[in-house]
Order: sequence, then C-alpha cells, then structure tokens
Amino acid sequence: MNKIFCFVVFLLTSVAFSQSVRFDGFIQDGQKNPLEMANIMAVNAVTKAMDSYGITNDKGKFQLTLKPNTSYVIKISYLGMKSKEIQITTKTENIVQNVVMDDVGIELEGVEIVREMPVSIKGDTIVYNADSFKSGTERKLEDVLKKLPGVEVNADGEIEVEGKKVSKLMVEGKDFFDGDTKLGVKNIPADAIDKIQVLRNYNEIGALKGLENDQDNVAMNIKLKEGKKNFWFGDVTAGIGVAELDSRYVINPKLFYYSPKYSINLITNFNNIGELPITAQDYFKFTGGFRNMMKKGGSNFNVSSNDIGISLLRNNRAKEIETKFGATNFAYSVTKEWNISGFGILSASKTDLETKSQTTILDSGDQQKREEQTHQKNNLGLFKLSSTYKPNDKFQFDYDILTKLTKQEENTDLLREAVEKNVTTIETIFTNKKQDPTSINQNLSLYYTQSDKNIFAFEMQHLYQDENPFYNANLRTQPFDLLGYTSGQQRNDLNQDRFVKTNKIDAKLDYYYMVTPKSNINITLGNTYSYQNFNSYIFQMLDNGDKNDLNDPSNNNDVNYNFNDTFLGFHYKILAGKFTLTPGVSLHSYKMTNTQSGTDYSQNFTKVLPDFFALYQIKKSETLTYNFSLTNDFTDINQLAAGYVLSDYSSLFRGDRTLENATSQVHSLRYFKYNMFNFENIFANATYTRKVDAIKTKADFEGINQSSVPYNSNLADETLSGMGSYGRSFLKNYKASVNASLNWSKFNNIRNEEPTTTESFTQSYTVKASTNYKNLPNIEFGYNMLINKYSGSTFYTDKPFARLDYYFLDSFSFVSEYEFYHYYNTDKSVDNEYDFLSASLIYQKKNSKMEYKIAATNLLNTKYLNDDNFSQFSTRVSQYTVQPRYIIFSMKYNL
Repeated sequence: MNKIFCFVVFLLTSVAFSQSVRFDGFIQDGQKNPLEMANIMAVNAVTKAMDSYGITNDKGKFQLTLKPNTSYVIKISYLGMKSKEIQITTKTENIVQNVVMDDVGIELEGVEIVREMPVSIKGDTIVYNADSFKSGTERKLEDVLKKLPGVEVNADGEIEVEGKKVSKLMVEGKDFFDGDTKLGVKNIPADAIDKIQVLRNYNEIGALKGLENDQDNVAMNIKLKEGKKNFWFGDVTAGIGVAELDSRYVINPKLFYYSPKYSINLITNFNNIGELPITAQDYFKFTGGFRNMMKKGGSNFNVSSNDIGISLLRNNRAKEIETKFGATNFAYSVTKEWNISGFGILSASKTDLETKSQTTILDSGDQQKREEQTHQKNNLGLFKLSSTYKPNDKFQFDYDILTKLTKQEENTDLLREAVEKNVTTIETIFTNKKQDPTSINQNLSLYYTQSDKNIFAFEMQHLYQDENPFYNANLRTQPFDLLGYTSGQQRNDLNQDRFVKTNKIDAKLDYYYMVTPKSNINITLGNTYSYQNFNSYIFQMLDNGDKNDLNDPSNNNDVNYNFNDTFLGFHYKILAGKFTLTPGVSLHSYKMTNTQSGTDYSQNFTKVLPDFFALYQIKKSETLTYNFSLTNDFTDINQLAAGYVLSDYSSLFRGDRTLENATSQVHSLRYFKYNMFNFENIFANATYTRKVDAIKTKADFEGINQSSVPYNSNLADETLSGMGSYGRSFLKNYKASVNASLNWSKFNNIRNEEPTTTESFTQSYTVKASTNYKNLPNIEFGYNMLINKYSGSTFYTDKPFARLDYYFLDSFSFVSEYEFYHYYNTDKSVDNEYDFLSASLIYQKKNSKMEYKIAATNLLNTKYLNDDNFSQFSTRVSQYTVQPRYIIFSMKYNL
C-alpha cells in the first residue's frame, strides 16, 4: 500500500515536470534596478486561460512554468510603472528573457492586471484571488484557506499567516463574530468568496498606526463576489443517518446578507453527529475582541476562573455529543460617522464521556486507575454590542460590552483502583459539579489627534465576574481528616459551595509626541484596581439525610482582597535605517490588602520595570525581532484564602494570605522571512522565561490523596520554548512544509517536606506536502511525531496522515481523510495503535442550487484515542472513548 502510494506521488510529480517549460529572467526599471514584487502572468493565447503566474523576488527574478509548443501573452505590471505585454511561443527548451519597465506613473490598467493575479501585494496587504486556488471540492472558507500559500488553519479553527495568529476576521470590512475565527472558517461558504485580504501590521485604531509596534498583528478580510452583495445568500442543510445502535441527524441553516449600510449573519446547527460549532474551551477563551490594554504596563494580574474542573473534550471527540446552536452577528452604519455591531451566541449540548486513566504519583510510584462514565450538560451564552463614533480623522470614541452566561452540570460514576504501598483498594465514587457563572466586560476608548505631533488615547476596561461552583463527592473511604467531620458513615458525602465575585478596572491615558517623522515619545499614566470576595464552606450529608456543617474556621472562607497598581510609563520609539528600537520603563506603586479572620494583611511597595523592543528589517519581507520585558506577577484571591477548598475528592487545597509577587524575566527572539517568488515561508521563534521568587506549591501525599498549600519561594522556575517552520510552493501546483515545536520547563516545589525539581520536555515535528490541481485528484500527506518527556517517563505518538480530494465529471466531489496513531511509552508498557478514516461524496450539477451528499465518519469504527498529561507532582495516561461509525445522507439548498 505504501509503495503504491509513493509511486502515485512520484508519477504525478514526474508528469508535471516532464510536460513543462521554464520561462525565467529579471524584471528591472530603466536604470537596471531590480523590481521586487512585480506581477507577471502567462495567458494562453488560444484558451485565454492564465496558465502560470509569479511575483519577483528581491533581485527582480521571476520564474514561470509553461506548456511546451504553446503561444502565450506575458503580462507584467508594477505599481507606478506602465504595464507591459510580450508574446512568446514555447517549444521544448527553457526560455530566459529579461524585461525592462517604463516609469510613467500609476495607471488604472496596472491596477486591473494586479486584480487578476492569484496573489498580489500592496503595501502591508496580501490579496489572494480565491478562485485561483479552488479545485471544486471546497465548501467552506476553511477549505480555501488551507490551499493558500503561507496560510494554515489548525483543528481549533485558528488561522495563522506567516506564522502569526489572525486576531480579527472581517467580511466586507465588517467584524465577523469579533474575537474568534472558528465560526468564520467553519461556516462562510466557499463559493461566495472572491478575494481574501491579509492585513499585516494591523491596528484597528488608525490614529495609533505606526506609533506602536504592530508587527505581530494580523487581520483578515473576506471580499465577496458581486452576486453575493445586497442579496441574501447561504445554504440550508438537512440530513439523516445511522450509527451502530441508533439514528443520526443534522439540521444546519446558514444565512448571510451584506450591503454597504448593514450586514446580518445567522448560523444554526442542530445535530447528534459530534459537530460542535463552539466548545466549552472555545467559550471560555472567547475574548470578544477585547485587547490586553495593560500589556505595556509591566504588571500581570490575571483573574483566574473557578471552573471546578469540568471535563474537556479531546479533539472535539466524545462517546456521544448532541448539540443545539444558534448565533447571529450584525453590523449597521447608523450614519457615516457612527457604526454599531454585535453578536449573540447560544449553545446547548449534552455530552457523554467515557475515560480510562492511570495516574502515577512521582517519587512514591503510588497509582490510581480510574474508569469514568461522565454526563455533561453545557448551556453557554455570549452577547456583545459595540459602538464606534468617528466624526472626523482627529477623534474616535469606542464602547464595547461583552456578556458571558453559563450553566454547566457534570455527573460522573467512577470506579477507582488505588495502589498504595503495594496495597490495592477498589471503590465506586459519584461526583457532581455545577456552576452558572456570569461575566460582563466593558471597554470605553477615546482617541484624539490634537495635531500632527500630539496624539492622546484614553482606554478603560471594567470586568465584573460572579462565580458559584458547587462540588459533591460521594465515596466509601474517608479521604481527609477535616475538623467536625463525622466518621463511620457508609458513604462519605462531601459537598462544597464556593462564591467568588470580582470587580476589576483597568484605565490608562497615553500621550504620543512625534519628535521627528521617524521617532516618537509615549508617556503612559495607568491604574489597575481589583476588588474580590471569596466565600466558601464545606458540609457533609450523613447517611440519615442530616446536614453536617463543618463550621470550623479551617473549613470555611470569607475573604476580601483589594489590589491597586498605579504606574507611570515612558517609551521612546525610533526608526534608524533598517532598525526600529523602542526602549521603555515603568514606575509602579503597589498596594494590596486581604481581609479574613477579622484581620487585615497589607503589602505596599514600588518597583521600576524596564522593557525593550528591537526590529531589524533585513529586507522587505525578512525581519529579526527581539523583545525583553520584566514583569511583576500577582496572584488573585484564590490562592490567598486560608480555609480548605476541595479541588476534587482526593485533593485538598488551602491558600496563604502572606503570598508575595513573583518577577518574570522574558526574552524572545523571532525570525521571519516570506518570499513571494516561490512562496517560501520561514519562521522561527525562541522564548526564555525565568520566574524569580515564584509562588510555588507545597504538597503532602497520603497515598494518592493530596493536600497542598502555596508558599513564597526563593527559587526560580524556567521555561524555554521554540518553534520553527519552513514552507514553500513548487511549480504552482505543489506545496510542502516542515514544522517543529519544543518546550522545556523546570519547576521547583516541596513534596512531602522534601524540595523537588521536576522537568518536562515536549516536542512536536511535522512534515507534509500537498498538490493543488484543477483537473486531477489532489492529495495531502504528512507525518507528525509527538514526544512528551516528563520526570521518569516518556510518551510517543507517531501520526502519519493523508487527505484526498477530487472534483470530477463537473458534478462530483470526493473527499477522504485518514489518520493513523501509534501511541506508546519507552518500555512499551503502553502500546496502542488506532486510526480514523472519513469520506464524503457530493453531487451537485453546475449552476444547480441543490446538493446531495453521503458522508461517513470513523469508517474503521475506532473505539478510543489516547493522550497523556503532566502536573508537577504526577503523570496521567488516558484512554478516551469516541463516537462510533456513522453514515449520513444530507441535502443542501443554496440560496
């Protein structure tokens, strides 16, 4: 099988090479200077089709792959110069010819030719002509993006361009569910897309563009085809199918409307085939487009989430998933100066999880084997409203409000086998977790350009968060000796209520002064204020149904915590030749007070925190960037509450009110090169973090039961991470890449009164290649190796993968994906192999609105997948049940 596969790839490559003629040379101006990023295309004189295209490199070199014995019109364009056409007729030999352009100013015809190019560049914007990359099998934006050079889409729907994450997705310049790209890449119809614009060095505040370092900011704008503007478009899908034991269904209407005045998007999805438009993980990381406005301040005060450990999906797979989802997004231009936009998302899902796992305590080697049956109900709501008022180029006023509403419940039946000091005990445990937190995040921003030299920016954010997690564990053995606890019960029914409220305000005023056209001074006055209340208590339900409140102060918390950081920052940015330098410093005054047990504990101090940014612009599309920052890291109220808190049935935690801050020293170095000549994309990044005086954990283990408390450490934690990728295109129809990611961490803790150091080293390597033909089957194949090395154990995952898509007979689309996993550890005590195969066949006549599809998922009926994870005290290996094979027949009507 592998030999046949390799032979097919070799044959396709050989045919492509043997049936082509190379046409190359240099494009120059009248003074013989090379013209970088000039556009050149070859139009077949008979068919009028564009057979090849190219963009010159920094030396002005171009290269086209043409058919032998064919006449071509070669069109060359460069912004600011007269467009040029030359005629050639190929034979079987390669052709070398240089082209000299005439400088006559910007012409409309030059712009026209640029628009015909599959890829063109204008300033900081890359424009992809979507139709140039479509083969006919594409159904969603994601399918198109994966075929674009320099663009990647991961399993979570995150888009990366040139190694940088796309932070904003727009359609026709209007935000599409601001703060997340997944809904866009999974739902925008491929046939509606005309152009894909990548906006590099993006800053949505025009007044601040160029004043700050925006090199890592990337946005994407989708331009629609003319027939999709001012009309409703989209599709309605309905399908039924079968699995091993029951029936399956999917109902998925999607409607879109775009006009210059307003836009409306409506996406719904009801199914039990495992499609989750938004997962709980997506929900909690959904920012709504809110920026980290205090990133220049030098302080890091993050409000953690009290999520009581609701189980998460692996790769969006589970034993059973049923989803009801609805989302709408709108944008409306009230006047030319005032725009409002927003979205609403509602998601309800029922999920069954089945997991087998083995946890090993480091040093002692005690083990806990678990078989879990979990049922979840997740009800999630997201609502955002935004307003932008810009009466002129000198003033802008923005207001945003994002609300998150959640209701989650999880019930688990667990069979535990504990092996402690060679003694085995088996018992059943029942747990219940419930929470319905609410958060409201508001942003107010004012930007005023007083003159060409003086610019002011005021930004303020307010976070209100109300959390109320409830935890219940019902088990036979008594896990902890808690004061007031009644022993001798048949079942030990432990319960805990927690209530955490947070009000946090960030505000800062920036003043920018343009010293010269290439330098500016930035003075920042800022303040972060947070007030939190933490209330918790533990109680026991006795066998006779009575409630036993564990009223001892050690089992309860009632804590108030105030945090205040006032700072003054100074930054100077200068462009000197190929260098951009931004040294900076901030002076902070901190005040912290926590109140519990009737007393106050306060800390007050000042600190100076420097930072530095340097960019070396080697060439237009080649940069080297260095970042240094010194930050103060502060804990929130969760680690200050001194009463006991149940983490789970075998883990007890209590905080320390005297905790101090840690200081992080971060160095990062980034190299980037992008060559439009052959779409070569090189990216490398290395980051080193050293956290001094870190808040660490002192953990005591009694068998597998853990009791832990944080403490102020004088030791340092270290992490070193690096990643790199190389990718390029070959002969227009071939694309290949290689990627590597490494992360090393060292942690210091105290385990059973003994200082311990643990290390982890994770590595991921991926190589892949793909074709992009119009009239031939297209294949993508690759290999990924994942190595997770923890203290005392190493786990490996080998994953070859392949994808085939083929559009044929002007009506049929066939797509199939295959992944094979070999999961094992060093001594092969864990050694599993499993694979996943999916396939779909679509029939749609040309220009027909009806589409018919038959799709099969998990064709090999694989039962489970494997994963592992590492904490600073234990390792865990899991076997995770996935949905069975099912076949769905669906019909789709395209509006």
